[in-house]
Amino acid sequence: MSLTIDKISIGLSASYERTITEKDIALFGEVSGDMNPVHFDEAYAATTMFKTRIAHGMLSAGFFSTILGTKLPGPGAIYLGQTLRFKAPVKIGDHVVATCTVTKTWPEKRRAELSCVAKVGDNVVIEGEALVMAPAA
Repeated sequence: MSLTIDKISIGLSASYERTITEKDIALFGEVSGDMNPVHFDEAYAATTMFKTRIAHGMLSAGFFSTILGTKLPGPGAIYLGQTLRFKAPVKIGDHVVATCTVTKTWPEKRRAELSCVAKVGDNVVIEGEALVMAPAA
């Protein structure tokens, strides 16, 4: 179901959750072409500040796109922009909860701004803002 701009209000939010798997990282690397060894080579990753392999930041950031395209506003939404700040790594087995919350609307332009936060437990791993065009009323 899609929310038209007249149904979107400040404070409205939606979430998506996923536990990151080895397969997720492999598929994301294959599709994106990002084969950085920090994602794929445990020996290399052990020499980094993370001390172990981590998921691609954009894999978890993609969960915001899932929310915007399927829940808030949903099908018919047009993604216009996104800012991201990566705060902490996501590792294999981490359960990521991404949430987008409406912070501003411009009904005459069919636009909405949303705060986007992804957490592992209580730890914020990504934060940012998204701008979308919602379907017409």
